[in-house]
Amino acid sequence: MTENELLDIFRKHSALLEGHFILSSGLHSDRYVQCAQVLQHPEVAEQLCEALAMQLRQLKSSVVAAPALGGVLVAYEVARALGVRAIFTERLDGAMTLRRGFKLEPGEPTLVVEDVITTGLSTRETIQCIEQAGGKVVGAGSLIDRSGGTADLTGLPKVSLVNLKIQNYNPAECPLCKAGIPAIKPGSRAKK
Repeated sequence: MTENELLDIFRKHSALLEGHFILSSGLHSDRYVQCAQVLQHPEVAEQLCEALAMQLRQLKSSVVAAPALGGVLVAYEVARALGVRAIFTERLDGAMTLRRGFKLEPGEPTLVVEDVITTGLSTRETIQCIEQAGGKVVGAGSLIDRSGGTADLTGLPKVSLVNLKIQNYNPAECPLCKAGIPAIKPGSRAKK
């Protein structure tokens, strides 16, 4: 699939949103990628994640890990396509951690995947968590990289099905705030 065909899938499922959004990173943006709208359809999730898995296959992992919540389905489907197991990290007291009895063998080759990368923070935190648990992260992947490929993932090989350069704004300098446009916080770290 081409990048345009992939973007058409996201558009078809109303996963590319426009407005004023507060991202999980705290930055603001006029566009938001809501992968859950695409991933709620198992056949589409399988198709996208299999395409991602094929691009990551050469890294030869035995585990695929992701940060909860957005990456869980991606990790599961990528792992299924690769024939390996899937695990996820969760925040506990603000830090990414492995829970639910998930364990890694010393040096176990692990891929870290996400639905969307914005700044790469959740991915970097997951990488650190996997390494602290004894695993060896061999690469990272995402369905969409909204940093346009600029997110720093500590020098690891990285693959994204779609690279978008979507402008992010520091809240103090956000033109949408200055224009009085109400902001919503749709991400996984949204507070009520």
